[in-house]
Amino acid sequence: MISKIDKNQVRLKRHARVRNKLSGTAEKPRLNIYRSNKHIYAQVIDDVNGKTLAQASTQEKDLANETGSKVELSAKVGETVAKRASDKGIKTIVFDRGGYLYHGRVKALADAARENGLEF
Repeated sequence: MISKIDKNQVRLKRHARVRNKLSGTAEKPRLNIYRSNKHIYAQVIDDVNGKTLAQASTQEKDLANETGSKVELSAKVGETVAKRASDKGIKTIVFDRGGYLYHGRVKALADAARENGLEF
């Protein structure tokens, strides 16, 4: 019997491989991305203390009623998370693409975060 490949399980294995190599600290936290079919979520995480320092998503009130393509909304999430991180004094981060290809919505979020002051 042939079973269907679960794309999310494959992505989680890929994400685990990446996470073995990178980790966020208080000085250089990790920008993590989760992408669903409708929404995108970004968190700036200090892995040493287990704290989320800043976050943004397309489900927030100020972004939920925005119009545009998913790529454009991802760029707005990147801009928002970068501003919130810089308000807390975070300038440099480690980028964790979450096992997704660096393409489309993930790339748009990363580019917007770079343009708004985050270095990675």
